[in-house]
Amino acid sequence: MILSIESSCDDSSIAITEIKTKKLIYHKKISQELEHSKYGGVVPELASRLHAIALPAILEECTPWFSQLKAIAVTNEPGLSVTLIEGVVMAKALSITLNIPILPINHLKGHIYSLFIEKEVQLPLTVLLVSGGHTQVIEVKSHEVMETVATTMDDSYGESFDKVAKMMDLGYPGGPLIEKIALDGDSSRFVFTVPLWQSPLIAFSYSGLKNQVRLAVEANTSEDYPDIACAFQKTATDHLLQKLKKYFKLQKPQRFAIVGGASANLYLRREIEILLAIYKVPLLLAALEFCSDNAAMIGRAAVEEYARDNFVNYTDVMVNARCKL
Repeated sequence: MILSIESSCDDSSIAITEIKTKKLIYHKKISQELEHSKYGGVVPELASRLHAIALPAILEECTPWFSQLKAIAVTNEPGLSVTLIEGVVMAKALSITLNIPILPINHLKGHIYSLFIEKEVQLPLTVLLVSGGHTQVIEVKSHEVMETVATTMDDSYGESFDKVAKMMDLGYPGGPLIEKIALDGDSSRFVFTVPLWQSPLIAFSYSGLKNQVRLAVEANTSEDYPDIACAFQKTATDHLLQKLKKYFKLQKPQRFAIVGGASANLYLRREIEILLAIYKVPLLLAALEFCSDNAAMIGRAAVEEYARDNFVNYTDVMVNARCKL
């Protein structure tokens, strides 16, 4: 079995995955949403201190499987450096104590493997990664070859939802809150310009849209927030759809997937399904419980690393907060 640790942001999570069957034996996640909500976003130093409490508490439940562990997997890039280090330090301690190697896992690769928890891998695959820190289109050709073909020029899709929710004093995380109030909104009441609408670039940008929403929030009352949220969600998603259409003209996918925390947005899922139906391309989705950061996805990616003997000594595991695929 492989024990995996995830602490790239504000979720403390540990999982145990059986190598041969890929079965998820154990998984637990402790969220810090309540502690960070009062600040409208993640406070890195607070997140680090909370990981130092939560991770050992979860690990205590995993001791019955220690004798069956063949490796320790840990997210070491990208993420918040002060939170990544909490997981990496734990992984190093376990590696020394149990005398087993470490498998360092890229967090973004972990999100891709959230699609295949307790499943066989289906590649090649075109992936839309949407989260609080990333908006990317990735061509996953194999486990070793993954190419980012489009990314954001400034803010991410998920971050824009968090920032709009903060403008409305809704709380944190903002994605589910915006999606919820948008259900009662009328998207036609407010018209926001789709970012990069006339640009030939296959790229994403959300800073301008956020400013449009800010002006609308300041000029109206809380009674108008559902309509603003609905119009914002539609425009933010239309931006993704428009750029995907441009990309599909150049490269039609064999299969397509949405991953990352924002992939839990049901409106986004529905609109992507409609788009893919035109091209007759199947859509792969992770279970909702595995869309946000979790150790189960890290463990699934680690199974692939284990099969390739990509082990490292504990002294060679480094934190790289800004690394990409």
